[in-house]
Amino acid sequence: MLSLRSKARDMPSHLLLLSTLLTPPLSSSRNPSRSTPRRRQFATSSFPSPLWLTGKQRSPPHSPYSSPYRGLYSQGEMGDDSVSYLLQKEAAEVDEILMGPLGFSVDQLMELAGLSVATSIAEVYKLSEYRRVLAICGPGNNGGDGLVAARHLHHFGYEPFICYPKRTPKTLYSGLVTQLQSLSIPFLPVEDLPQNLSDDFDIIIDAMFGFSFHGTPRPPFDDLIERLVSVKFIDNEPKRSPAVVSVDIPSGWHVEEGDINGEGIKPDMLISLTAPKLCAKKFIGPHHFLGGRFVPPSIVEKYGLRLPPYPGTSMCVRIGKPPFVDISALRENYVSPELSKDQVMADPMDQFHKWFDEAVSAGMREPNAMALTTADKEGKPSSRMVLLKGVDKQGFVWYTNYGSRKGHELSENPHASLLFYWNSLNRQVRVEGSVEKVSDEESERYFHSRPRGSQLGAIVSKQSSVLTGRHVLHQAYKELEEKYSEGSLIPKPDYWGGYRLTPARFEFWQGQPSRLHDRLQYSLREVDGRQIWHIERLAP
Repeated sequence: MLSLRSKARDMPSHLLLLSTLLTPPLSSSRNPSRSTPRRRQFATSSFPSPLWLTGKQRSPPHSPYSSPYRGLYSQGEMGDDSVSYLLQKEAAEVDEILMGPLGFSVDQLMELAGLSVATSIAEVYKLSEYRRVLAICGPGNNGGDGLVAARHLHHFGYEPFICYPKRTPKTLYSGLVTQLQSLSIPFLPVEDLPQNLSDDFDIIIDAMFGFSFHGTPRPPFDDLIERLVSVKFIDNEPKRSPAVVSVDIPSGWHVEEGDINGEGIKPDMLISLTAPKLCAKKFIGPHHFLGGRFVPPSIVEKYGLRLPPYPGTSMCVRIGKPPFVDISALRENYVSPELSKDQVMADPMDQFHKWFDEAVSAGMREPNAMALTTADKEGKPSSRMVLLKGVDKQGFVWYTNYGSRKGHELSENPHASLLFYWNSLNRQVRVEGSVEKVSDEESERYFHSRPRGSQLGAIVSKQSSVLTGRHVLHQAYKELEEKYSEGSLIPKPDYWGGYRLTPARFEFWQGQPSRLHDRLQYSLREVDGRQIWHIERLAP
């Protein structure tokens, strides 16, 4: 791949892949398209608390977020020595390798970069409090990353707006614009932006310049950078200003020396792509993430990269320690449809099935997870998470070791409560009732429906008993594997089986703004000699 850095004034260095992923350079100063829609009117933010989502109060006017810090290694530096940092030359070399012998394309890597940016934002800035997103995009790959991120954020439920003043007239970029316009995402000319960006936006994505940019930003980007510097405080009144998110490098920073004069952007979040650049050592904000989950072993070995492992299937990973959290300030302002008595079903089991099906459809992980609370004969409670394995008109079924603590407590006090919590739907369901064992036949059927490993695990574990170490479990498991060769029947142990809770009370909880939650309780009442469910609204 050709290096176009020397032609920055003539065309975007969008062939630099790390400018695709690591945020690209500034380039062309072509006139933007004038077909963008006019800015629509926004309601002024009504968020009451000047807090980060983490609960930490925003920095007062005398913090590093409002006063200049000079020198590469300032006292506010957040560099993590366990992570590698790339020089500009190294970043360009990695770019050339990825785009050359390793076969990556610009659009492929730009898509991965934008998705990484969007998932990092969603990881920290929850939709319930940070909805309106302004993506300020430059003419190179860094701007392309911002355009892709905006598309993904739209699909995540955010409300993105685009400021793209110097458009790149190439197929890749015009295609991204078309995709965004097809989603009715507004493009805002610079002159239509409010002078005070704090009025209309909750998040501002800085996707102007990338790792190969050098020199002094030219109009209109110089003014846009100044606006990002000034969003933190208005009239010296601390308030919840927009979260500023920089893609790979804060625009205007030197890729190696950082914010040289201390007067540049101080982002709340920095999303490094592929690997952090050296200037990231000077980042002092609370949230540093790494994105671009595609670096092959050959590059890791060539440059001796030390990068944190990505968790699960995530496209982003936090670098360094999470910020200090003021637990007392952690809160969500729930927004949900109203739940009224005339909307719910007469039978709470039918209502539970409805909500459970909606939790499954929402793609929640283990929607059948429930907190089971039991108590001993003295009334001392204990709770743990178990998995619902059956539900019908007779009740809720789960399986466990009868010799466990919950098993002992249920033998002494056969009453329990269940709690389902479906976070993304702002819903809880509480169920209380009496408990009894299911039949041996029912336990037998379920036991043999489980994976063989789970069957062996149920025999190996004497649940709640004291172990000297994991090696005891592994040794016992290995012996059982040899005893029951593949295909042979594994007998269910007598100490393992199911319980069924027969409900006497339900509560369906729906989160609402200002803590005015909906709570509908079902309880059994005797009417004309028969038991019926009575529905009441409870105070939140």
